[in-house]
Amino acid sequence: MNTLPRDYEQRVYAGVLGKIIGVYLGRPFEGWSNKRIEEELGEVNYYVHERLNHPLIVSDDDISGTFTFLRALPDHGLNPNLKAKDIGETWLNYLIDRRTILWWGGMGVSTEHTAYLRLKSGIPAPKSGSIALNGAVVAEQIGAQIFIDGWGMVCPGDPERASALACEAGSVSHDGEALYGAQVVAAMEAQAFVEDDINKLLDIALTFIPRASVIYQVIQDIREWHARDPLDWRATLRKIEDKYGYDKYGGGCHMVPNHALIILGLLYGDDDFQKSLMVTNTAGWDTDCNSANVGCLMGIKNGLAGIEKTADFRTPVADRLYLPTADGGRCVTDAVRESYEIINIARGMCGLPALSPKQGMRFHFSFPDSVQGFMPEDSPESRGTVTIRNISQHEAGVEDPPDERVLELRYHGIAPGRIARVATATFLTPEALKGGGYFMMACPTLYPGQVVRARLVADSKNIRRTEAGLFIRVYGKDDALEIIRTERQSFDIGEAHSLEWVIPDTAGRPIAEIGIEISGASGDGKIYLGWVGWGGAPKTTLRKPESGKAWRRAWVNAVDEFREWGVSRTFGLVQNEGTGLLYQGECSWSDYALVTSGHAHLAEAWGIVAAVRGMRRYFAVILDNAGVDGRARLIERYDDTETVLAEEAFPWALYENVPFTITIGKNGQIMASVGADIRQIRLVAQSDPERTHGAAGMYLHVGHCQFSDVRIESMGA
Repeated sequence: MNTLPRDYEQRVYAGVLGKIIGVYLGRPFEGWSNKRIEEELGEVNYYVHERLNHPLIVSDDDISGTFTFLRALPDHGLNPNLKAKDIGETWLNYLIDRRTILWWGGMGVSTEHTAYLRLKSGIPAPKSGSIALNGAVVAEQIGAQIFIDGWGMVCPGDPERASALACEAGSVSHDGEALYGAQVVAAMEAQAFVEDDINKLLDIALTFIPRASVIYQVIQDIREWHARDPLDWRATLRKIEDKYGYDKYGGGCHMVPNHALIILGLLYGDDDFQKSLMVTNTAGWDTDCNSANVGCLMGIKNGLAGIEKTADFRTPVADRLYLPTADGGRCVTDAVRESYEIINIARGMCGLPALSPKQGMRFHFSFPDSVQGFMPEDSPESRGTVTIRNISQHEAGVEDPPDERVLELRYHGIAPGRIARVATATFLTPEALKGGGYFMMACPTLYPGQVVRARLVADSKNIRRTEAGLFIRVYGKDDALEIIRTERQSFDIGEAHSLEWVIPDTAGRPIAEIGIEISGASGDGKIYLGWVGWGGAPKTTLRKPESGKAWRRAWVNAVDEFREWGVSRTFGLVQNEGTGLLYQGECSWSDYALVTSGHAHLAEAWGIVAAVRGMRRYFAVILDNAGVDGRARLIERYDDTETVLAEEAFPWALYENVPFTITIGKNGQIMASVGADIRQIRLVAQSDPERTHGAAGMYLHVGHCQFSDVRIESMGA
């Protein structure tokens, strides 16, 4: 693969949208039979979450696994011949035991949990997912297929490579027929960038799996049944139930029956996004998984126009998705950001430079109708005052450059007591904090001390001046959202401003959202949001606020217990076996210092971590061997290897307060200090600058320790 299709970027975005739309459509009735669905819901043509009292935007393994396991490529040098062992290492880095991504159903019940336990015990992939080790029933469940779409999207027009990568990725946890189903989906998705005929896609995909396989026979049977009766999908569904139904295969969610329903939806969907999803969802069984694969393929194949052809699936979703993993700073994300992650992986594999729209701004709205989570506020003072539309700068009358896209904020009736606000999440929403879906592991994406930049342009046809500015909301007293504003800017007709705002201290309260507020006597008009962004490490102190519990959810909690300890100590960590981490931040943080102090009640080793990029990639300064033989060590953990970069004798005692500092330089230098005054020691090391970035927090290996507030000091300008 040396080139990319001309419309590759937009087709990836359509595939990502199709994936998440499919999940949100099918999730509320996952596991239902066709009979129950038709009796209680009828044909599922649109979202039914409100009818079933479910939230629309939820965390889900189909989404988080798909966009997380694909990180094996950039994390292993964009190797196009990536192996299962590498992808297994990626599982261990981004999964938090019994908390993120997977259905943690137990050994021999959940295929993925079984494979994780194998990996954790030292059994590498592909043996970790093999039939020889786990048995055919466990190994041939659906999971290999549900995580597979990304491998197809990074191989546009190259179904052979997509199939090979899908096989490697699937074999971390699965084997046999499960791999064949995954290979078919990935190959079809890769080829869908250059071929739009479903039957041709099936013909190509079938060349990569054994003719004697059950999946091969399933596809041929359904194609034959469809040829005999191309109109009645229910008649073909009955045949599938009779020959390939759940009663024919063991386990809770076998690959074969569900793969059959993907083929059913594709063949009977009449090349229509909505109808294909309707057939797949109404047919039942693992609805969110099957619908997600179909939605992704149809999105790639037919593009944004195909998704938008009938019902409006995009507005309720507003690009929003969650990726709860050990990379907590990427949990709150959106379809545009995840699309560019995929796009830049593919570009890197082709030897092309990464794309970074609008000089790397977090929100840039570069795809048609993308909003990246920005939605009008529905409070009494703001309800009905503003609408959002993604348009080209040419449509907006902004000619520099005309082909870029902006958000049009059309407001009306702005006067005292009536304010227009639009905002996007920077942390878990109040609804997400309540639960629903898989467990959330998230850090805020915005912190005090960071500089937010945004560009606003008032419409040239406005009648009045526009009063507008930035705002954030934080989790305040009893976790109620409280607003903090910048000073308002006054925009003359057609005037543009590039706003800058240093986020003020929030006293430990997590920032929940950022947005634009239009106020004063602005009346009716339009203002255009070109971009919003920030970067770099913050200058802030991570501490317990006066009230509320949302602050606890801002930490990636990878210890057995995370406790609060009164006034003198904020953080209590308990780890019963192995190593536990408690940290906060984004993988992009660099050039910063972490400062705190703590004491150990009982610990084999304890200290602080920085440049955390998952459970198995970080730097730490730790104390071990309590007593006169105690030592301070500066270590790097990188996958299976732990390296001592520097060490020095440091006798220490249980219950003794010890100050810690670690500084991560963007040039690759790591400096640490332990102790104070005449007992202070310093440890210095040099590492690859590509590794010295990431989140920051605390480390514990077996035991119980406590830490005070954690200060993060950006060293950047």
